[in-house]
Amino acid sequence: MCAFALTVLAGCASIPRVPFTKEQQAVATIPGIPNARVWSDDRADALLARARSDVRAGEAGRVGAINVLAISGGGSNGAYGAGLLSGWSERGSRPEFTVVTGASAGALIAPFAFLGRSYDPVLKTLFNEGIGEELLQFDGLSAIFGSGAFKAEPLRRLIARYVDHALLARIGAEYQKGRRLLVVTTNLDAQRTAVWDMGAIAASGAPGALDLFRDVLAASASVPGVYSPVLINVEGGGRRFEEMHVDGGVRANLLVVPESLLLSSVPTSMSGVQPRVYILMNNKLEQDFEIVEGKALAIVSRSFTTAVKANTQNTLIATYDFTRRNKWDFNLASIDADYPTTTSMGFDRGYMQQLYQYGYQQGLSGAPWRKTLPTTYTVPTASAQRMAAPSIVRRRAGAR
Repeated sequence: MCAFALTVLAGCASIPRVPFTKEQQAVATIPGIPNARVWSDDRADALLARARSDVRAGEAGRVGAINVLAISGGGSNGAYGAGLLSGWSERGSRPEFTVVTGASAGALIAPFAFLGRSYDPVLKTLFNEGIGEELLQFDGLSAIFGSGAFKAEPLRRLIARYVDHALLARIGAEYQKGRRLLVVTTNLDAQRTAVWDMGAIAASGAPGALDLFRDVLAASASVPGVYSPVLINVEGGGRRFEEMHVDGGVRANLLVVPESLLLSSVPTSMSGVQPRVYILMNNKLEQDFEIVEGKALAIVSRSFTTAVKANTQNTLIATYDFTRRNKWDFNLASIDADYPTTTSMGFDRGYMQQLYQYGYQQGLSGAPWRKTLPTTYTVPTASAQRMAAPSIVRRRAGAR
C-alpha cells in the first residue's frame, strides 16, 4: 500500500507531456514569432546569413565599434557581474553594447545590462538587497516526487516584478535600431542549445510576447532538480506541443557566437568594423578547492557546478581561439582565484553584498579586463581541439 501511495504521488507530481516526434521538434517555431530563436548548432551558413541581416539592420544607426557583452551564469556570484557593470558605469567608460548575451544568472542580468546604466539600480537591488533569499523555498513532497526541489513561483514573481510591458517596449525599440539581446536555454527533449532573440520577441507585438519573454528568462535560470523545467509552447509538423527548457548553463554557460560558428572564420565582408568582445564571468576561472559534505544535495550540487565549469572552460578556449582567428578584440573579467568562496548553498546576503562591492570596485578602477586566457588554459591546435571540446566540434560548421 505504501509503494502504491508513493507511485500515485509521483505520478500526480510529474509534469504531463504531449508526445511529439524528433522531426516535429526539429521544425518547431514559436506561434506568431517565427524569428524568436535559433539553435546554437544550426548550419553555419544559415547563422551567418542571419548575422549579416542583423549587421545591415544596425549599420544606419551605428557609430563606432561593435561591442559584444557575454554574461555567464554563476548563481549568487551574479552579484559580481552586477557590481562590475555598475562600477563601470560610474567610471564613465562603459560602452553601449551592440549585442548582449546571457545564460542562467547572466540571463537575469542581460536585459538590464542591455538597456544601460539607468538600470544599474535594478541590478543592485537584484543582487545586493537580499532579494535572492526568497528564491529557495522548499517545495514539500514535490521536492521528492516532483520536478524540482524548490518552488518556481518566487523566481517567476521576481522576474515579473521587473520585466513588464514598459521594459519590453524599450528592448523592442533598441531591437529596431539593430541591437540584439540574446538569452540561452537548454532544450532537454532535443539536448540542444536554444538562442533566444529577446528583442525580436519584445518587438513582435504578439499577444503572448511578455509571457514568452518571462518564460525564457525563468527557463535559463532554472537549474535542473532545483527548479521545475519551463514548458514552452511551439508548433511543428502541423501540431502544437510543449518543449522542456532548463538552465542555459547545462550546455552553454557562455555565448559569444553559436557553437557551429566557433570553428569558422567570419567573412570580413560582414562589417568594416572588428567587434570588441567583453566576457563577464560570474565565477572563478580556476578550479576552486572545497571539501564536499557527504550528503546527496551537496554532492549533486558540486558535481553540477564542476560539469558547468569544465563546459565553460572548453567554450572559453574555443571562443578565444575564434576571436584571435577573426581579429576580434578579446576582453575577459572574472572573480580572482583567491577571493573567499561562500560555503552557503543558497543566496547568502552578506556574501552577495561583499561580492557586489568587489565587482563594483573592479569596474570603477577599470582594472578587471584581461586580453588572454589564464596560463592553465591551453588553446589547442585544430586536431587537439577535437579532443578538448567534443561537444562543440561534433557540431562544426555545416554539420547539420
